[in-house]
Amino acid sequence: MQRAAVLMRRGSCPRASGPWGRSHSSAAAEASAALKVRPERSPRDRILTLESMNPQVKAVEYAVRGPIVLKAGEIEMELQRGIKKPFTEVIRANIGDAHAMGQQPITFLRQVMALCTYPNLLSSASFPEDAKKRARRILQACGGNSLGSYSASQGVNCIREDVAAFITRRDGVPADPDNIYLTTGASDGISTILKLLVSGGGKSRTGVLIPIPQYPLYSAVISELDAVQVNYYLDEENCWALNVDELRRAVRQAKDHCDPKVLCIINPGNPTGQVQSRKCIEDVIHFAWEEKLFLLADEVYQDNVYSPDCRFHSFKKVLYQMGQEYSSNVELASFHSTSKGYMGECGYRGGYMEVINLHPEIKGQLVKLLSVRLCPPVSGQAAMDIVVNPPVPGEESFEQFSREKESVLGNLAKKAKLTEDLFNQVPGIQCNPLQGAMYAFPRILIPAKAVEAAQAHKMAPDMFYCMKLLEETGICVVPGSGFGQREGTYHFRMTILPPVEKLKTVLHKVKDFHLKFLEKYA
Repeated sequence: MQRAAVLMRRGSCPRASGPWGRSHSSAAAEASAALKVRPERSPRDRILTLESMNPQVKAVEYAVRGPIVLKAGEIEMELQRGIKKPFTEVIRANIGDAHAMGQQPITFLRQVMALCTYPNLLSSASFPEDAKKRARRILQACGGNSLGSYSASQGVNCIREDVAAFITRRDGVPADPDNIYLTTGASDGISTILKLLVSGGGKSRTGVLIPIPQYPLYSAVISELDAVQVNYYLDEENCWALNVDELRRAVRQAKDHCDPKVLCIINPGNPTGQVQSRKCIEDVIHFAWEEKLFLLADEVYQDNVYSPDCRFHSFKKVLYQMGQEYSSNVELASFHSTSKGYMGECGYRGGYMEVINLHPEIKGQLVKLLSVRLCPPVSGQAAMDIVVNPPVPGEESFEQFSREKESVLGNLAKKAKLTEDLFNQVPGIQCNPLQGAMYAFPRILIPAKAVEAAQAHKMAPDMFYCMKLLEETGICVVPGSGFGQREGTYHFRMTILPPVEKLKTVLHKVKDFHLKFLEKYA
């Protein structure tokens, strides 16, 4: 004991023997020496790299949230850090996000959503009875009377019934709830239907006809599915009209390298804002029937029609009015959403699609595909229900609801005309009438020297223009090359959603920038 104490005081202790009679320290030394002898390994390669990843995903591009938007985010961060710019804020005019641009939510929609989310409020006198009635109906159709439960993959039954009733009222044509599928925004429905439609290889690979300019969702999904994109060009000189002769050209040329079997229509148009006439829709339906094409009708802007000479006609309505030969044979999927219109409820991700004349066996396959993602967000389904089942005359919320809806749409109509008029006063900018939707898509003159400067920066000319606009004014718009355009023409897409005074500021800043740009690169 005394020896141990002395050793402890000296900072030493007896060496303990290992299981084979060696001390622990000598065993550790041998192990360390063995490790030194072992050759060093190179760092382990990553399994997932740009070379090894799915090439179809790598091919996907989505201009609305592309490089220009990333740059806008960087500039916002710099402003927050106090870095001086020629402006004090970034104005994100790149996307149709109504509430982010200052549009106020529709009171009735938010009241029903609040009641569905927190049912204890159903006993509150602060909420109108018509809102409570709708909330109770939705909750009774949910498992456990809660929005937090899963729904059927096709969607909550009573909400699909309300969608079918809405379509029947709108079109004067019966709609079957069994043909209604609730979706995570319209985008989810579009990509789901395209998944079913794409097949084959080589010259038999599915071709999908899309308008140019187009909403980049379509080209992105086509790339992801490795389908063949078939462009048909809208007629800019005729207010972005759809010409059936152009459809014929596109199909004829596409048959040399693919099997065109899907025709996508956006009405009212995004980014172009045109509203198709009934005669045009008839011609398109006849063409689809003639060429045996599956029709996709993107109708999310159906409430956004501003021109007094235009009216929204659904493809479903016109199809049935054309007679049984068409209505019983043309396969049609139509899409709607909570995100646009007067609602602007983008974040709820509510939507639906109605699919008619689908083969019964394919119906089963569609439900199977939808079941993989379990169900769309039930809160989004509830929001969609309020859009298709709003207050009616005689209910206590009707007057306020109508006043708010008309205010939103009336303001958008004024801003559409304001935007068109101001752009057309600027030399080198030409803007077609904004008949509908919520964007301007003006054509811009880009001088040859600016085109050369863009090439030196390895950018498309209109991307170069939009990047300069962002860096010098803080205004974020999307170059037309992200939507597609005829060779040698340049455009950008800008939303008309900002409040009137801010929109005027944006338009005047664009005017000043454009004139300086023309002068600099003259």
